[in-house]
Amino acid sequence: MSFTPPPPSVFAGENYHIWVVKMKTYLQAQDLWNVVENDAEPPPLRANPTISQIRQHTEESTKKHKTLACLQNKVSDVIFTRIMAYNSPKQAWEKLKEEFMGSEKTRQQQLINLRRDFKNLKMKDSETIKQYSDRIMPTVNNIRLLGEDFSESRVVEKVITTLLEKFESKISSLEDLRDLSAISLFELINSLYALEQMRANRQEEHA
Repeated sequence: MSFTPPPPSVFAGENYHIWVVKMKTYLQAQDLWNVVENDAEPPPLRANPTISQIRQHTEESTKKHKTLACLQNKVSDVIFTRIMAYNSPKQAWEKLKEEFMGSEKTRQQQLINLRRDFKNLKMKDSETIKQYSDRIMPTVNNIRLLGEDFSESRVVEKVITTLLEKFESKISSLEDLRDLSAISLFELINSLYALEQMRANRQEEHA
């Protein structure tokens, strides 16, 4: 039984960075993303083609129209008027990208600002480990949505090197048990959260 993923919600002008990732994945699942990337017509049929070759050529030829239909139907009427003049899925895709993600220069400036924000992040005295991780991840996700390969190990390293002193003993214990460069962010946060909860319980007992 084949799985057909549901299409993303209609894009109405907000949260483009999220919609574009979902839309790309949907087109990939439908075997249509290569039409957006390459914008190429299938080669003409050879002389005396077989029925199978004719069928395959027809399927490849209709992919362009299927892809364009997917894009047109997954944007609001207001957004549709901005791409309706384009007959190529690639042109329509690039138009949306240019308008809602900005030029390459704009994206690079956004990345510079986000990298600086990430570099300056430090855990506050009043924060819990969950609050700190919740503050880090929006910046990380925005960097990733702009197309930068931002590894989880980099986020783990950031958390470890910017924690409050009260977590140092836990980090040392983790280092003795395993390679921290291979630990997942989920594991790290859970370990630190468990320590935080244990200390909170002790304080309540002695209160």
